Amino acid sequence: MNNQRKQCPNCSSTELGIGKQTGYAVVQPENKMSFGSNITHLICTECGLVIESFVKKPGIFKDTLY
Repeated sequence: MNNQRKQCPNCSSTELGIGKQTGYAVVQPENKMSFGSNITHLICTECGLVIESFVKKPGIFKDTLY
């Protein structure tokens, strides 16, 4: 995630927070043994919109290019 100040496309707020999915909510590479990577979300703290989502360890997907 870049450090540029982002704005919610729904309500125009710049009050954003980071959240993570826990438990079994991981993304796993296709056709590869891996524990996967947690998903992190950028969330508007005013309206609740999930603005973007990304995995913490993108490198584990390099061998599974589409």
